[in-house]
Amino acid sequence: MPDCEISFDVSRIDFRATSDLLMASYWGSGRSDELHRRAFANSLCVGAYLDGKQIGFGRAITDRTVFAYLADVIIWPGHRGRGIGTRLVQALIDHPDCKTVTHWSLSTNDAHAVYEKLGFRPSSDGRYMRLDRVPAA
Repeated sequence: MPDCEISFDVSRIDFRATSDLLMASYWGSGRSDELHRRAFANSLCVGAYLDGKQIGFGRAITDRTVFAYLADVIIWPGHRGRGIGTRLVQALIDHPDCKTVTHWSLSTNDAHAVYEKLGFRPSSDGRYMRLDRVPAA
């Protein structure tokens, strides 16, 4: 796993690169920059950086108390398969604002193994996954 930096500083997010990559994904096709701006503004966003350059993104749609839904976890081509996505998701789960969140969920067509490493389990339909945990004190 590369020694990348994980940051919640939204001012560092390369919006253009992130929005373009998400619009090219199977789950983000049909979205617009305006939708991404609104979604990012209403989510807890995290970026991964290598030598100051963004190489990953993820966000949690959350009330920061009980529920969180992981969305748009994406790693730039050329940096995939090295554990960066796992680090992004773990950073969201461990974020101080989410310490009492007990219900995490997500939807994926192809990254089940990534999320299973973090304790997520498939739902009965095989697409949605969830993680229920005891809240931190």
